Amino acid sequence: MKVTISGPPGSGKTTVAEMVSKRLSYDLVTGGKIFREKANEMKISLAQLGTAAESEDRYDKMLDGFLLEVLRKKENVIVESRLSGWLCHLNKISAFKVFVYADEEVRLERIRNSIHSRKEEMGDNILTQMREREESEWERYKKYYGIDYRDTSIYDLVLDASFEGAEEIAEVIISGLDIRKGTL
Repeated sequence: MKVTISGPPGSGKTTVAEMVSKRLSYDLVTGGKIFREKANEMKISLAQLGTAAESEDRYDKMLDGFLLEVLRKKENVIVESRLSGWLCHLNKISAFKVFVYADEEVRLERIRNSIHSRKEEMGDNILTQMREREESEWERYKKYYGIDYRDTSIYDLVLDASFEGAEEIAEVIISGLDIRKGTL
């Protein structure tokens, strides 16, 4: 089974994806990690790569093309990325699509708490950076794919992680998968 986990920065989607992957022994592909590696390879910040992606679609298309290839070829995989659910929807790839979100204050606190792994998001105004990144991505996805990333109607499961821990959210996803597979 293919599983996609999407959501805004700081929603907890990566942590949850790691937990679900480990519990189910599914491979995990993380879009954010790939995009961060590309920024490091280019010796620029994540924000700078986002700015470059606003004028050149090749950065998003590179990442999305890689993720599509994984989604088309692999079974028992979790693909965590902002657009993985939409990529499946647009390309008619069968997957259990999950969207995880959280209140802005919660997301901001999570980013602050994980700053050691988000060096490119350091600075005095993480909230401004987070908002600018979200706006940039929303505009790019609208421009490149004609989608409104904020539209969650294509997802099989939409979860508010504002008040639940990652373990609880992972359990809900696994239960949803069991229902989808008919094993619950």
